[in-house]
Amino acid sequence: MSEINFKDLVKPYYNDALETLKKDISINSVYDEKTISKEAPYGAGVKKCFDFLSEIALKDGFSVDRCDGRCLEISCGEGDNLIYILAHQDVVPVSSVGWDTDPFTPTLKDDRLYGRGTSDDKGPGIASYYALKALKDNGLIKNFRVRLVYGGDEERGSSCLEYYFNELKKEQPTYGFTPDGDFPLIYGEKGITNYHYEGKEVFKDIISIKAGVVVNSVIDSAIVKVKTPNKLEDYLKKHDLINYKKLDENTFEFIGTAAHGSTPELGVNAGIIALSVLGDCYNEPHLSLLANEYENPFGKNLYCFYETKNMGSTTYNVGLISYENSLFTMDVNFRYPENVNVDEVIAKIKSESPYEITYEKGSEVLYFDPENTLFIKVLASVYVEETGDRVNKPKTIGGGTYAKEAKNTVAFGSNFPGKVDHIHDANEKIDLEDFYTSMSLYAHAIYALGNLK
Repeated sequence: MSEINFKDLVKPYYNDALETLKKDISINSVYDEKTISKEAPYGAGVKKCFDFLSEIALKDGFSVDRCDGRCLEISCGEGDNLIYILAHQDVVPVSSVGWDTDPFTPTLKDDRLYGRGTSDDKGPGIASYYALKALKDNGLIKNFRVRLVYGGDEERGSSCLEYYFNELKKEQPTYGFTPDGDFPLIYGEKGITNYHYEGKEVFKDIISIKAGVVVNSVIDSAIVKVKTPNKLEDYLKKHDLINYKKLDENTFEFIGTAAHGSTPELGVNAGIIALSVLGDCYNEPHLSLLANEYENPFGKNLYCFYETKNMGSTTYNVGLISYENSLFTMDVNFRYPENVNVDEVIAKIKSESPYEITYEKGSEVLYFDPENTLFIKVLASVYVEETGDRVNKPKTIGGGTYAKEAKNTVAFGSNFPGKVDHIHDANEKIDLEDFYTSMSLYAHAIYALGNLK
């Protein structure tokens, strides 16, 4: 049991932390290809976030490295142990469906802050900063070093940290955590890869399909344009449970529910609905085949379902669908436990596919033994000390985090058990109580890991 009251330690920083988070949320930091430059490799929005946080950190007496615009490194301390906190400033794109407020106007209601990035990952990143600042201001960073690194490209595959460690040759952590998962902590993460369907085909009644904004989110809006709208309307009238809107004479929008790509079963995939409807209505067997194969998000209809006790089952999230000028494409986010051979799974799917499939191996499975890994046991005890929660236990997840990019690193929060923060979804939020509690948790974790022998 620590003699330091970490809740009291961070309490004076609550107001500054909230105001900083509000300003951070107001910056649209979705990857923006149109504004890429040498100083802004991920676009102007990410750079603006880095500028904003760099100014605060320099004023507070931290050392700052801009890392060629790929990451923002904020550091302090001296000693052998090097503790990393790996957060990110980029956010996923915003769909037009479901938001009650402007996603880039932070809105406080009922002690909850709404906006894109509140929980993934600006809120946890700002909580980590003020946890570190509280330790530094109170002289508690002794004989160890800390680096808080904000990445700029986590949502597209973490090229930022690959550059940080592999190109800039930054030192690996003694121990680290990323505040981009769940409490109590995550000791295992599924492997992840994306694969891409592509093929030329003429659908005689279909002009275009556009569905999805990013491969690792469930599609909540699928817009289709057809040549024979009366036929589609007649079909939809006979199937009145399908949620759709007619946008103009030839254009229809199918509406689903977004969810994170690691948990596609929690969403309703509008893209799959669109493929099913169009395939059935217009007798397009390839569309019907794909709709049927991916109707079950665990791969059972693909006959590629795998499951383990430690890590759960495979998931297959259709995140992007496009058809235009006779070119059909579809992208799938595939997550898998430790018993899966990715090459064999893709080969099986290819053998049944009407289109060419290409893929690149993504991140491998991450796993630490929770009973016999010292720093895991330390983080678990920090969580219990700060929250009193002995019911919820460390776990594995389908999501992929920065923990895969560094040694001796796991995801530690910031989503609390039982809470739904709508990550990658409309009305993303963070409860202020959780935001403030995570500050004490992160201060305690940094201190405990830094002093771990």
